[in-house]
Amino acid sequence: MRIARYYSHLNGYEYLQYHKPHLWREIEAVIQAVDAQACKTKISKEKTMKGRRLFSPKDLNNSFATAFGVNNWHEKTTSCWVTGDDRLIRQTLKLSEKDQKEAIEAANETPIYSYNQTDFVKERVAIEVQFGKYAFVAFDLFVKHMAFFVGDVIDLGIEILPMKILQSEMSSGVAYYEGELYNLIRQGRGVPAVPLIVIGVAP
Repeated sequence: MRIARYYSHLNGYEYLQYHKPHLWREIEAVIQAVDAQACKTKISKEKTMKGRRLFSPKDLNNSFATAFGVNNWHEKTTSCWVTGDDRLIRQTLKLSEKDQKEAIEAANETPIYSYNQTDFVKERVAIEVQFGKYAFVAFDLFVKHMAFFVGDVIDLGIEILPMKILQSEMSSGVAYYEGELYNLIRQGRGVPAVPLIVIGVAP
């Protein structure tokens, strides 16, 4: 596969090129190592595409996981304790996990355990490979990357999406770069408040 386009949000690309250019070269190499045609294994059962051979999101994800794993990118989880009291959440947001729980209990509220998981993290850079439905991209950008950034786990989030030319040969409902770029830009230049690189890949 290849990088067809990329978008730098809040100077995400510039940050990576200045501080960790070796990671960008590594990401390019990982994407090039994924054989898209070998992942064209799904036989569609959808009415409009019945019998057509499509790119399999599962196979694409597995290929990316293998390639990133070889380069020591690993899944990461960040956890926290939440409550229904908005003022208390604001007070505990930046505390350690242990201190969050204690502060919520001290306020006579019930602490609820929660967590976020991201696909790959290395040297404070997180990557999500997204070949799923549209809603998952917004969750990645506005929840996952933000949670890791606010939690001081990462300095930059990267989202890898199919270009429309690739998405058109996948099941319906899969997000694609051009559409998600539009959704991101219309939020305004500072939203979400986390540096990002959105990458569009194609065969």
